[in-house]
Amino acid sequence: MRRGWKMALSGGLRCCRRVLSWVPVLVIVLVVLWSYYAYVFELCLVTVLSPAEKVIYLIFYHAIFVFFTWTYWKSIFTLPQQPNQKFHLSYTDKERYENEERPEVQKQMLSDMAKKLPVYTRTGSGAVRFCDRCHLIKPDRCHHCSVCAMCVLKMDHHCPWVNNCIGFSNYKFFLQFLAYSVLYCLYIATTVFSYFIKYWRGELPSVRSKFHVLFLLFVACMFFVSLVILFGYHCWLVSRNKTTLEAFCTPVFTSGPEKNGFNLGFIKNIQQVFGDNKKFWLLPIGSSPGDGHSFPMRCMNESQNPLLANEEPWEENEDDNRDYPEGSSSLAVETET
Repeated sequence: MRRGWKMALSGGLRCCRRVLSWVPVLVIVLVVLWSYYAYVFELCLVTVLSPAEKVIYLIFYHAIFVFFTWTYWKSIFTLPQQPNQKFHLSYTDKERYENEERPEVQKQMLSDMAKKLPVYTRTGSGAVRFCDRCHLIKPDRCHHCSVCAMCVLKMDHHCPWVNNCIGFSNYKFFLQFLAYSVLYCLYIATTVFSYFIKYWRGELPSVRSKFHVLFLLFVACMFFVSLVILFGYHCWLVSRNKTTLEAFCTPVFTSGPEKNGFNLGFIKNIQQVFGDNKKFWLLPIGSSPGDGHSFPMRCMNESQNPLLANEEPWEENEDDNRDYPEGSSSLAVETET
């Protein structure tokens, strides 16, 4: 009886947590809906007097708005991709692993299983990366998200503002969402500014639209500052082919720790997220190469290219030699375990 009561309580708490996790998304949606009303109706249809100016403002606004909402939708509803079945322990292997009490034997068992898989990263102690909750050998750059309760391929972070885990399947959409969000805020701020000045100087009558126009500029500028910082940080990550987790915790390879292990060069790093076909770079359409289970590494490229092999392998500019300040991705919540 008591056990059933505890299970019911636990299920209720999980349900409440799932509902509450949508609150940040609801806040963003409400702000966006209000901004649409304030810009289209209160600014363009009421405040702006020139018909030509109204048309121009509305055309460009809706073009940006479509891509902004499209990428936000894709960031929210593109499910994180999990490792395929070959990385999971079979029923027999799982039983053997769990029944074995000696840690060194368990470690050797995982090492033997990993030899059949394209796995090159290790834990800090040099052991094979294993998730004891999902019962699988983690592919390179895969991490367990405690919020989503699953392992996510090329996990970057769990973002409460999209209520989703950002990883291999939707990182491109998340970057596009940040880019179009910055553009959306910038466009609103620049087109509203002149009317903000007119209302401030009293050149326009003090009507209901005044509040919406003044507040619209304030909200656009506030979001622009925070978003441009976050977008700039992720651009830096893409240029170095790093995830947020890898920026804060250096990946360990079979040869040892290497913070630039996946750095292939600027252009190839961008192609790892957006793909080779540039016509898809601005569209929220999946174009990232590979299947998310394995990735090209710098050491392999160097071994195949004698010109790269003769270079100083890890000599980068000073930005690589400093730790990124905490809170640099303030809108992201890292939940990897």
